[in-house]
Amino acid sequence: MSSLALYRRYRPESFAEVIGQGHVTDPLQQALRNNRVNHAYLFSGPRGCGKTTSARILARCLNCEQGPTPTPCGECQSCRDLARNGPGSIDVIEIDAASHGGVDDARDLREKAFFGPASSRYKIYIIDEAHMVSPQGFNALLKVVEEPPEHLKFIFATTEPEKVIGTIRSRTHHYPFRLVPPGTLRDYLAEVCGREGIAIDEGVLPLVVRAGAGSVRDSMSVMDQLLAGAGADGVTYDMTTALLGYTDGSLLDSVVEAFVSGDGSAAFGVVDRVIEGGNDPRRFVTDLLERLRDLVILAAVPDAAEKGLIDAPADVVERMQAQARSFGAAELSRAADIVNEGLTEMRGAHSPRLQLELICARVMLPAAYGDERSVMARLDRIERGVQFSAGAGAPAMGYVPGPEAHAGGAGSAAPAAAPAAAPVP
Repeated sequence: MSSLALYRRYRPESFAEVIGQGHVTDPLQQALRNNRVNHAYLFSGPRGCGKTTSARILARCLNCEQGPTPTPCGECQSCRDLARNGPGSIDVIEIDAASHGGVDDARDLREKAFFGPASSRYKIYIIDEAHMVSPQGFNALLKVVEEPPEHLKFIFATTEPEKVIGTIRSRTHHYPFRLVPPGTLRDYLAEVCGREGIAIDEGVLPLVVRAGAGSVRDSMSVMDQLLAGAGADGVTYDMTTALLGYTDGSLLDSVVEAFVSGDGSAAFGVVDRVIEGGNDPRRFVTDLLERLRDLVILAAVPDAAEKGLIDAPADVVERMQAQARSFGAAELSRAADIVNEGLTEMRGAHSPRLQLELICARVMLPAAYGDERSVMARLDRIERGVQFSAGAGAPAMGYVPGPEAHAGGAGSAAPAAAPAAAPVP
């Protein structure tokens, strides 16, 4: 097995292999088919989403012997030089602007740019981290970028396009890259793990996707770390949560069930397990807020998992659906608001455990607060209590409260006295 990093081993070699960027790759391929390739491009977007890789693929498409073509042949000398593990081409020059962004570097590039390519169709400059080029450097490049010779192409790649001066941006075709959607990224990671021949638990991929935050390279780096430490059982859920620092799902289930039942002993017991287990309290609160978000969505959209609104294994979704049904809408919304506020208060807190315990106390004690959301949460609890009594066969089962019950009169205490044939409003 090669020791090459996973994101380098599976780096795309054609636009068809680039995932989640169809809004960029499709127009570029069409421009190559129509032979309407511009002399300068600006690729922008978050890190690890395919900017530099797409620039290399575009260079491969332009210099292929069959090209310019949207599908490089992979057989000619230029394609082999620019392949995933190829030696590189003397006519495709990659420059790191972080260390070559001064005016002298720009002058040197401008002088060399007018020499024709050694063996390819075009001489192509890929300028990575283009926002690091100084204003003087950009001004020195302006004339050659504006009116380059026929053999010259520029591709600028940057995470901060607003720092590229407007005179340069106006002379390029700008393509903004985006973060890859979680579903697309999860399917891609599953395919990579299949190629590697290592088994993974069902709950691992959602955690890796979450850690990668939409960046393919970051997700692949996390997956590479997990695969490197996999044992005979492959990549397990427990190993993943321990390595990435996420909260185990059983702790989240326990604290949510404690909130539902109002069991302070269980809730503070979970806090003690979090601290004694060496977990970061802030990470626990972040994961708890993520769980409450899922419950809010499930309460509003019961089939959220089928619609792709929630990314979790089937057994976890089933547990969360039961938890969502146990909460009232106002009670669930209030709990999420309190946890969100508590997460903000935990920044720089001297005693994270105390902050975590206060969050749990606020969630479970709506009676201690007189604001509207606490009153609505208390009403939710009362309604849940009535429904529980009705399900247990209490006399409240057939009771429909009349006006005196809503007014808090004595009629609310004698539901059995209501006439059997009384009309129900």
